[in-house]
Amino acid sequence: MITLYGIPNCDTVKKARTWLADRQQDFTFHDFKKQGLDAATVQHWLAHLDWEVLVNKKGTTWRGLPDERKAAVVDAASASALMLEFPSVIKRPVLRTAEACHVGFKPEQYDQIFNT
Repeated sequence: MITLYGIPNCDTVKKARTWLADRQQDFTFHDFKKQGLDAATVQHWLAHLDWEVLVNKKGTTWRGLPDERKAAVVDAASASALMLEFPSVIKRPVLRTAEACHVGFKPEQYDQIFNT
């Protein structure tokens, strides 16, 4: 089962969804702003990915955080708490396959993941 996590109005998420649909990949889209995000999902991601890859420090959500809050994000546990409180701080999309988790979208990256 393939799950793509993100928000529908994100351009990168749109490109990933189009790529998957064009290649007839069966996937579920999870809008984490509308459907929420649970700790188990974030922990699964963190088992496969470094927290620094998941936290988008270039995005507007991160930049809008108070400096003391940013400084408190120092490890997987503090990053997890931040992602659960502010899902839009997560770099998008997050792709979960049976084997692994991946962040972001580039056609070459997905070609490699799906061996197309």
